[in-house]
Amino acid sequence: MPPTSPRFLTLADVAEILNVTVRQVYALVRSGDLRGIQIGGRGQWRIENDQLEDYIARQYARAEIPDEAHAPTDDVTSDR
Repeated sequence: MPPTSPRFLTLADVAEILNVTVRQVYALVRSGDLRGIQIGGRGQWRIENDQLEDYIARQYARAEIPDEAHAPTDDVTSDR
């Protein structure tokens, strides 16, 4: 039985799923944040479905970590 979704996605497919532009997806791939492979003579990018799901999970995990730079601190110093 064939899979219900393709194993590899184009940059345009990923952009549609994430609701971003193709240029933003390309930047994610080039930076290494989203793993992809180049195929064919023209070096077209393909993203494996599992890699996209891993990227999404990492982004959710990152969102759960409190941002230390913006978190209020209990350490208040006084110049008295």
